[in-house]
Amino acid sequence: MPRLENKVAIIVGGGQTPGDTMGNGRATAILFAREGAKVVVVDRDLASAEETRAAIEAEEGTAMAIEADATKPEDCQRVVDQSVERFGRLDILHNNVGVGTGDAGPVHILEEAWDRIISINLKSVLMPCQKALPIMRKQKSGSIVNVSSIAAICSVGIVAYKTSKAGVNALTHSLAIGNAKYGIRVNAIMPGLMNTPMAIENISRSQGVAKEDLIRARDYLVPLGGKMGTAWDVAYAGLYLASDEAKFVTGVMLPVDGGQSSRVG
Repeated sequence: MPRLENKVAIIVGGGQTPGDTMGNGRATAILFAREGAKVVVVDRDLASAEETRAAIEAEEGTAMAIEADATKPEDCQRVVDQSVERFGRLDILHNNVGVGTGDAGPVHILEEAWDRIISINLKSVLMPCQKALPIMRKQKSGSIVNVSSIAAICSVGIVAYKTSKAGVNALTHSLAIGNAKYGIRVNAIMPGLMNTPMAIENISRSQGVAKEDLIRARDYLVPLGGKMGTAWDVAYAGLYLASDEAKFVTGVMLPVDGGQSSRVG
């Protein structure tokens, strides 16, 4: 039996940055559809969301694509309304939006970069949750999965991204405790070094480093197998947390990092 049969899942950030590999949001949307979910692919870039929808439908899955900015409450309300209108309910919300461009250490980061990273990375979790929770509370069920980062708990040189992801963890904890009485579970995934377009293409371009050299350097830092993870590793963690197999799991921050965060201490 498919693990998400008859469930309706909204994947926020279900498109992806162009690149050689697959992004976390797209992999999650495809995997959830393979496991029986009806998937709502949400992205600021409609063409990218449509690519994900087409990939799902090519495998005979069910999906729809919606253009929306996850930091805008009116867009998030429209996503929830259209999802419920099309599919009748809402079981899963997977928040996968995040940016880090322009980040730096605390002495050198510009105010504009700080404001942008903090705002996008936190509001893109809070706003979809605000609009989805009334539906889930009425149903007395639901699973919310927020994509954070091990940067929240590890030493890194990028202060805004780290602070924003620590905020995502705190928000996840607050949402989990506040909504447990409604039968709603809220958890977070903390990916480590991943071979995804957002990481490789963006960093390669911003730092002027050849992709092959960047991949080699990042692989070296991973204890488990000496190789970065992929979007599918994040997607399978999301699948577990979204499924009924995790029905007694809430308020968890799950590292998916090949042991990198275990090096602390």
